[in-house]
Amino acid sequence: MHTVDDLSADYEERVYAGVLGKIIGVYLGRPFEGWTYERIMRELGEVTGYVNDRLDLPFNNHLLVVTDDDISGTLVFPRVLDDLAAGEPLDPQAVGRTWLNELIPGRTVLWWGGLGNSTEHTAYLRLRSGVPAPRSGSAELNGRVVAEQVGAQIFCEGFAMTCPADPAGAADLVQRAASVSHDGEALQAARMVGAMVASAFVAADVETMLDEGLSQVQPGCLIADVISDVRRWAERGDWHETRARIDKRYGYHRYGGNCHVVPNHAVVIAAIAHSGGDFGRAMTVVNTCGWDTDSNAGDVGSVMGVFAGLAGLTSSVDYRGPLADRLYLPTAAAGGVITDAAQEALRLAAHGRIRAGRQPLVPKDGARFHFTFPGSVQGFQIEEGDGFGGAAQVPGADGRGRLRIAVDRPGSLDVVTPTFIPPEARDMPGYGLMASPTLYPGQTVRAVVDVPEDAAALTAQLVIKVSDVGCLDDALQRATGPATTLSPGTRTELSWTVPDLGGQPVTFVGLAVESSSGAGELLLDRLDWSGQPTVSFSRPARGGLMWQRAWVDAVTRVAHVDEPFRLIQDAGLGLLIQGTRDWRDYRVSADVTPHLAEAAGLGARVQGMERGYVLELIGRDRVRLLRRWHGETELAITSYGWEYGTTYQLTLEVDGSGVRGWVDDRLVADIVDDDTRLGNGAVALTVRDGRTATTMVSVRPVEHAITRT
Repeated sequence: MHTVDDLSADYEERVYAGVLGKIIGVYLGRPFEGWTYERIMRELGEVTGYVNDRLDLPFNNHLLVVTDDDISGTLVFPRVLDDLAAGEPLDPQAVGRTWLNELIPGRTVLWWGGLGNSTEHTAYLRLRSGVPAPRSGSAELNGRVVAEQVGAQIFCEGFAMTCPADPAGAADLVQRAASVSHDGEALQAARMVGAMVASAFVAADVETMLDEGLSQVQPGCLIADVISDVRRWAERGDWHETRARIDKRYGYHRYGGNCHVVPNHAVVIAAIAHSGGDFGRAMTVVNTCGWDTDSNAGDVGSVMGVFAGLAGLTSSVDYRGPLADRLYLPTAAAGGVITDAAQEALRLAAHGRIRAGRQPLVPKDGARFHFTFPGSVQGFQIEEGDGFGGAAQVPGADGRGRLRIAVDRPGSLDVVTPTFIPPEARDMPGYGLMASPTLYPGQTVRAVVDVPEDAAALTAQLVIKVSDVGCLDDALQRATGPATTLSPGTRTELSWTVPDLGGQPVTFVGLAVESSSGAGELLLDRLDWSGQPTVSFSRPARGGLMWQRAWVDAVTRVAHVDEPFRLIQDAGLGLLIQGTRDWRDYRVSADVTPHLAEAAGLGARVQGMERGYVLELIGRDRVRLLRRWHGETELAITSYGWEYGTTYQLTLEVDGSGVRGWVDDRLVADIVDDDTRLGNGAVALTVRDGRTATTMVSVRPVEHAITRT
């Protein structure tokens, strides 16, 4: 068995290529998902690149990027690895807990097609009702047709990328994860795809990957027959003939459900077998074959991305450029929704190195934007002003991973990346994009920039763009830090603390660059921010709507009419969440007015639907502090008479292991919690079985550490 130790230093880069390959494949196939081969050939011909413009769909740089379940599940479900202790094996129950924590029913990640219609939705409902994994995905409970749909192989590649050069380990890991929702032949298909991804890190050719994959499939099963048949047909050399044979023997007409795994797995194998190792060729075959084009192309893209590497992604067509690395992963982890391919690749690769007993790679002191991977722009794009022209790229000859900003005439430009829902993503197809910003007032942004010795002097300053115009279209306004003149041959750190923004969310961050000479070059080495926020959330004086969407909505209904925040939860606990996992020690306060509610309260260090601290008024006669970690532990409770329609000021302070809670000026909880799993997270308004209202939520750093003897 190979391990990450057998690989060259390009392990992280190949994971990045695999993540990009997944994204490219999904966005290539998405516009004609469900089309037949005949229709594709008639209306599009052989697919050799993005076709959005031909189908009157958005295609203008980052407009290609939308929410998609095939991408989200692949990169969200491996977050379970973050929760495992060193050496702890992954089991289906742990993956099921991640589903319950990350997913907001009907609103994130999955295709919510209903019980018995959507395999993943069916499994989720089983989990919610208390059925443990893997029974939640079993054919015994859900029937073979539901259990053998295509999703197991769609969502497996992220896990497999943590097992480089270990096909057996990848196949086993993938099967445990996929058994939450699938069974039977679907699990065998996932084993095949996962093993091919792992093999792709070291395989010399595609035949080796296919051999390694097949070695991890149960002999004599239907998927094994599919693989053998398709490979034999592919030896004849014409992929159109292979596709016709697949349709005749394994086509949709032979299998039930919406997207059965067997026909689609056959297409995945055909594309890889006919690719000759070429990424673009594989994309053409898998997309032109039809059926579940986006998920099939995503599978092939992951395998071939790892195999071909970054150079293979642009050998024939620039598949990377339109993406700009951007990613949306909508979940209950509010501040982790707006991300990029480089960040997600490093997260996966870190688990691969930990699995091998190695230390994860942490580029540039852990900076959020580091541009380490060749060609990576991490969502940054140019917005011109004053007739300025330029370009942003990472030059291959640089070797130090810096974003190049070239100036070719006098003027100014902004080079920015999203920190919140950008304008083009406000109206998404399918489920809308819910997200919290990643950057907040009170936090300090830092950027390191270089000016080459042979370049002209420039002026640069940090810039943010904020939804704030006092009208409904939420046009963006600029705010900038101090301007600094940058001399040739110098390295400079720019620093700026984001000011109060009146409750409006930060949508972009980056650099504003100005040239008076008409030529120059600036290299952005890194950009990051730190510190706890100092921010208040309410209805902004200047109006707009995006301040509402900065809250991730996990309640039955939220309204912003009379009160800025009116929460209604029909049953159980509902949360309205804002913030990021970077928040650690802070004090959150909110006025809470319960109306016909079993409980109303406030959360801190919230890490999803089932994790965080909650201080709540409950039962009209008590106040209590809870630790929520896939269940609720009562940390403190005291008598406190409260009334419907009366407003109470709740405050929750988290500082290291210390947790304190107040109602108005009364200290009602003061404990030390030795459970270290809740060391960070967002804030939330909470309600159980009813309605509550709030006008203002404020978050401040803890001024003095909690000390106890």
